[in-house]
Formats: sequence, structure tokens, C-alpha cells
Amino acid sequence: MSVRLYVIAEAGVNHSGDRQRAFDLVDAAADAGADAVKFQTFNAKRLAALTAPKAAYQQQTTASDESQLEMLEALELPLEWHAPLQAHAHQRGIEFLSTAFDTQSLAFLETLDLPFYKVPSGELTNGPLLWAFARTGKPLVLSTGMATLSEVEQGLAVISHALTHDQPPTSLNAVWRCWSGPEARAALVGQVSLLHCTSQYPTPMHEVNLKALDTLAEVFRLPVGYSDHTQGTLIPVAAVARGATIIEKHFTLDRQLPGPDHKASLEPDELKRMVEEVRAIAVALGDGQKVPQASEWDTRGAARQNLVAAAPIQQGERFTAYNLTTARAGQGDLAMAYWDHLGQPAARDYQAGEAV
Repeated sequence: MSVRLYVIAEAGVNHSGDRQRAFDLVDAAADAGADAVKFQTFNAKRLAALTAPKAAYQQQTTASDESQLEMLEALELPLEWHAPLQAHAHQRGIEFLSTAFDTQSLAFLETLDLPFYKVPSGELTNGPLLWAFARTGKPLVLSTGMATLSEVEQGLAVISHALTHDQPPTSLNAVWRCWSGPEARAALVGQVSLLHCTSQYPTPMHEVNLKALDTLAEVFRLPVGYSDHTQGTLIPVAAVARGATIIEKHFTLDRQLPGPDHKASLEPDELKRMVEEVRAIAVALGDGQKVPQASEWDTRGAARQNLVAAAPIQQGERFTAYNLTTARAGQGDLAMAYWDHLGQPAARDYQAGEAV
């Protein structure tokens, strides 16, 4: 049986502060067949200092004279929009998710009873926030963009500490002491999934590095998925074929809209196609058992060759290379038994062309 694939349609900040657009994004995600639509919850002043620079891709897609703080202020999802958006998502049959970027935002999201939390790549090294995420007791999907393998391990160590302790650690050394115990890794099972990610918008093909999915799965023995920032739908499909059980993909109503993430996002029809394709691949992966499929049994009977008399054979006459051959007959012994029959006496008479 194939593993259930979970598709997150990442609306992110592509509402651009427009309430109706946010609701339209929920509808587009539902129409595409995604499992969830995800936004981002943050307070710009808590997230970015006045002097924080914008990333290069943000410089290219937003006003160059605008600070990161100014850009983020225009992209906040007002707290009062969350519950109505969640209700609308549920009405449309999908989950509502949002990523918190600070502990106050996380505390607010706790009031909405979300099914799990997605931890963004930028917060993988934010120890206090990671600890707070884990203390909610909700399953976590941890994105690993920009990270080294050791940073992923460090993040998991913080999460495991939170899952096994009631009080925050007094030092990083205390986190590592916890991680050295067998119960630390056991606490992660069923609670944490990892997303491979390249935090570049859009991500060039030579920086996708899908083999990192294998590395994360082998090293940490946790479910893995892929948060995609490439253009198009090819890489999410390839990621599922490589073992991703979660796919997250940015989408927008219009790629030409102003804002930092629109250019690297899918439009609604593309999102729908991606969801259809990744779900088809998830089904096509199967269970890995090499056995005839249900539809093959009829073909197997018609396409495989059997032993056939090449000439008339009398009862007691021995089978030889002259009187025994193979052909499609739909009955009789399979051709693989040819050598076992040679030299053996026939149990009855056979006409030429008759299955043996």
C-alpha cells in the first residue's frame, strides 16, 4: 500500500495584505485538491530589526528603497483574519495552517487548534522558538533550508529536550546531554517530519539537491518531505518519486502581482496540475513488492509460452528436442519446464500443436 501523501499549498504572504485575496487563495488551494492551505503569522516589528537587510531575491521583487521591516509590515496577516480563514478552509474541506515566527504568534495560533505546526527554515537555529514549538505537543514539520546536517541535528536535539523536559534547558550543553540518551530520539518518532528545502526563490535546478532527501531519511530515520521553491512542477513530482511524503509549494493567484514570493509561485491551474501529478506518482510508487499486479494475470496467461507438441507424440514416447517445443497456448506447463520434460515418457498421446 502506498504512503499517504500530504500536500501543503503555501499561500504564505501572497495575500499582500488583501483580505479578499486571502480568501481567494483558500479557494484556489481547495480547488486544486491540496490537503491544506498555509499562511504565515508574524509581527513585523518582532521579526525584523530596523537595520535588517532584505535577501537578494527580495531586492529584485520588491522596492529597492524599502527595508525588510517595511516590506514585512505590508505582508502581515492580521490576527482577526485567521479564524474566518480557518472556518472557510474547513468549509472547503481542507486544513488551515500558519507558520509562527515568534513565540507570541505561536501562542495566538494555539488558540486555533491547528493539526500541526510547520517550523520555517529560518527558525531552525532559533532555540527558544523551537523549544516553544515542541512544547505545544503538536506534531512538527521542520524545514531545513540553508542548514547543515549538524544544524538539523541540533534543532532535533532542542525539540527532543522539549518533548522530554518541562523546563527549558539551562545551557546548550544540557540539550546535548539529553540528546545522548536513547529516549531523546524515541520522542521524535511520530512527532517530527523533516522537509528538505533550498531557500532561494526561485531555486535553480543545480541547487535542488534532491539526494539530500535520502540523507535526511537515512541519518535521522524520520519521515521526509520537500518544500519546493523551483519554477514549475517537475521537482515536486521527482521528490515524491524519491520518497517525499509531504510536498509544500508556494502558489499565487497571479505571478505578476508585486511581492517577494509571487515569481517563484504556481498559479492556480498549475497548482492543480501539480497536485494531480504528485498524487499519481504517490500511487504509482506502490508497496515495493515485485509480484504480478491484478490486471496482469490475464495478460500473463495470454503472453507466456507453454510446452507444446511439435509433432505427434504417442503415450510412452520420450520427449525430445524434435517433438517438444514452446508456444503461447494459454494452458499446460510453462516453457521453463522444457528441460525437465526432455527424456521423460509422455503420459498420453499428443497431437502436433497440443499443449503438454
